[in-house]
Amino acid sequence: MAGRHYDEWQVGDRLTHDIRRTVTETDNLLFSTMTHNPQPLHLDAEAARASEFGRILVNGTFTFALMVGLSVGDTTLGTLVANLGYDKLVMPKPVFLGDTLRAETEVVELRDSRSRPDAGLVTFRHTMLNQRDETVCQCLRTALLKRRPG
Repeated sequence: MAGRHYDEWQVGDRLTHDIRRTVTETDNLLFSTMTHNPQPLHLDAEAARASEFGRILVNGTFTFALMVGLSVGDTTLGTLVANLGYDKLVMPKPVFLGDTLRAETEVVELRDSRSRPDAGLVTFRHTMLNQRDETVCQCLRTALLKRRPG
């Protein structure tokens, strides 16, 4: 199991996730159409070219989902009871087709669960960076994690 249990985390723990991903046109097209997002900035090269960005922007919800997904293997895989919420989501820089993205995580809070003595809440700050080390997405994720058995 790759994920850590609640009692294996400490506030201030930092992880740089090994998996990186170069975003393709197919990623953006499929995600936008699967989520019924018809935004021309994501799907129409001519409309995007006429925008202030001059090219297609990657769907921001894809960027957010990829950021969380890249973190799961190192954080909550096999130990998660439930994700309880995502807060303070920001996307300070745009993502374009061909950008290579990577994720980092920091533990910012630990709380014992009042209703589940076998679990606790971990708040992670996830950060997604592009190939220029610019932050393109960041959020807080609160996860209910199992304690170590025994």
